[in-house]
Amino acid sequence: MSSRPPFLPRGAATAIGSLPHIDPQAACALVRRYLTEIPIWPQLPRRSPLENMYAQFSGVFPGVQVEDGRVWVDRGADLTEGLAQIFSDGEAGEVGNYAVTPDYAAGLQAFLSAPLSPSLVAVKGHITGPVSWGLTVTDQERRPLLYDETLAQAIAQMLRLQAAWQERALRRLCPQTIVFVDEPYLSSFGSAFVPLSREQAVSLISTTLESISGLRGVHCCGNTDWSLLLETPIDILSFDAYSFAVSLSLYPAELGAFVQRGGIIAWGIVPNEATALAKENVDSLLARWEEAIALLSAKGLDPEQLRSQSLVTPCCGLAGLSADDAERALSLTKALSDAFRAKYWPGHPRRSGSGVA
Repeated sequence: MSSRPPFLPRGAATAIGSLPHIDPQAACALVRRYLTEIPIWPQLPRRSPLENMYAQFSGVFPGVQVEDGRVWVDRGADLTEGLAQIFSDGEAGEVGNYAVTPDYAAGLQAFLSAPLSPSLVAVKGHITGPVSWGLTVTDQERRPLLYDETLAQAIAQMLRLQAAWQERALRRLCPQTIVFVDEPYLSSFGSAFVPLSREQAVSLISTTLESISGLRGVHCCGNTDWSLLLETPIDILSFDAYSFAVSLSLYPAELGAFVQRGGIIAWGIVPNEATALAKENVDSLLARWEEAIALLSAKGLDPEQLRSQSLVTPCCGLAGLSADDAERALSLTKALSDAFRAKYWPGHPRRSGSGVA
């Protein structure tokens, strides 16, 4: 956790990353409409296989191949020079070779050139985490790269440099940046199918976070050992609060220490599945969010502090929805943020930020 002044979002709305759109301009327009304070750049996996969250951040890894959406590394090729370059660039902090190009992230390119709201407080980016990337990307024998220690370290360094490049690009829009490391595969941590130690996971994620100078977050959309993520140097813990609020409440000591040092919880309380989304409204989701906070309050955490140090988001990416349902999810997220603030800070400025009361 950094020693920067506290960032008090007080229920500000943001999102995780992906949208179902093909047109990056349309996706950015939707983001601008509903996420006025903390917009995101949209990942568009339906536009191209290159925008799959694993392919999107694969371009500079030596020997990498992207075929029909599958990302793999040809270890029959000589990877020595490419790996040495990644480690050398990591040591020097050289990010110039780690740009995410428009063919891999059209939404990012459009976002960087789009007008933003005058109520802008921060801009949010995202990158795939090293555990998930290393378990998904395999060699030609379909063995995950994460199980090779040298390759695992190279993955973390590559993602660290890409995150730093991304943050520098976003800072041209706003001095306050947020970058999430997305780790869906941590929901498999501890299973017999993922022989990864706690120390390895913490080390790899921490390395990836290392060069992010703004607010650093980790997002996991499944159930996991939340104490592991709270052991990494994050400022924001993002999780699927719609499904796993009880799970998070099982770690009151670790979560209490995190909140006490200024940590923010991004409550993914808006569902990203069409059937669940159709049956929810602002009142039902506000009640669900308050119940989740009450679970932690019953374990000794200060509810007022939890509310002040909260973001609200959809529970995960929205690429699996129709465009109309994705808009409903973002509309509900914004309306929920407004209702939360009206209830707990009536008459106060709604703009979030460092030290705003």
